Amino acid sequence: MVTKLSELKKTDLENTNVILRVDFNVPLNGQTITDDTRIQAAIPTIKFLLENGAKPIIISHLGRPKGKVVEELRLNPIAQRLEELTQTTVIKLDEAVGPEVKKASLALKQQQILLLENIRFYPGEETNDANFAKELSELATIYVNDAFGAAHRAHASTQGITNYTQRAVAGFLMSKELEMLGSKLANPERPFTAIIGGSKISSKITVLKNLVKKVDTLIIGGGMAFTFAKAQGASIGKSICEDDQLETAREIINLADDFDTALILPKDTIATKANIFSGDFKETDIVESEIFNAKEIPSDYEGLDIGPETQKQFVQLINQSRTVVWNGPVGVFEFDSFASGTKACALALKELTQKEGVTIIGGGDSVAALEKFQITKESYTHVSTGGGASLEFLEGKTLPGVACLENYNEDDYQTNESKDDSNFKKEIEKVRT
Repeated sequence: MVTKLSELKKTDLENTNVILRVDFNVPLNGQTITDDTRIQAAIPTIKFLLENGAKPIIISHLGRPKGKVVEELRLNPIAQRLEELTQTTVIKLDEAVGPEVKKASLALKQQQILLLENIRFYPGEETNDANFAKELSELATIYVNDAFGAAHRAHASTQGITNYTQRAVAGFLMSKELEMLGSKLANPERPFTAIIGGSKISSKITVLKNLVKKVDTLIIGGGMAFTFAKAQGASIGKSICEDDQLETAREIINLADDFDTALILPKDTIATKANIFSGDFKETDIVESEIFNAKEIPSDYEGLDIGPETQKQFVQLINQSRTVVWNGPVGVFEFDSFASGTKACALALKELTQKEGVTIIGGGDSVAALEKFQITKESYTHVSTGGGASLEFLEGKTLPGVACLENYNEDDYQTNESKDDSNFKKEIEKVRT
């Protein structure tokens, strides 16, 4: 495990400068924040620091300025929103290092927050420059990382800085992400199911190869399912397919056999002749479509969602599970005509949560689907804020922004439990056939 912020004593924090790395990479419309979820997610950690007498110095990135100052990406709107949420004075600086920053850090008082400028304005951040990391570290003696979404980056403010601070611990959000994506999945309550969707196998090869060895059931949906289908000799019409990944798909199918994992592909698909991506269609338009056997899609049709039989099958498999991790939609949910499959999975997972099953959701598209269906994140055990970090964690990779924290032990995040679920496998066979 890693040392958590909650494990520090008030005597460690009182009247002490604490560098807090957060992920405030929020969407902006001009200077207006359109979604403050990531800011809200860090509030418990910030309040804990303030309540224990610490003086938080906050570091975040915003956008991709690539080491240059971009006026539109300054953190001024974030400072304003942070002040509203914390009801605390936020002192926003126009720099992240330098004499003025050092002066402001020394003058910082309790019940005040110091917000440094966009850390990615500095080339030394992404190159993990040692001198830059050391200069950041001189602002405080304790470092807290609550930016799980940036933990897969070995940057100066996520990894390099820990070489110079006295303490380096995980904030509340980071701790929760590690518990859910790490500890919970290291020894999951079984049956353990993964639902992996999205358009391309190429973006999730390592995830698939890692999970197929650990789960009891691997459900494949979305566009990548057509690459698997074609690899098995199916006719997929105009459906999306990565021909250069056909051998990868066969390799994953073989791995499923080797590890006695039930690999589930769609039985039927909702397909259309219309080119919905041409710009002629709105997402709310009713698009003419037909239902076909997933292995027999006509040459002039494109599959865009799982069919009703597959929906029933996926829902039944979710209902029979005790732990489910979901990453990626199973259809083009952005269009109402092809959203039913993804919505069915989302609702089944919500129901499983109500029955005290463990449901963990990651990936930006999955979260966007929940927002479209107006299902709250609180309906699930955990909805990850991580994006790329959550994907790499599921791949089994060590995240540099986590490994540098105190008492990190990689073994705590590896699956050790063997699959012993013969009764479940009998039920799986019924559903598969």
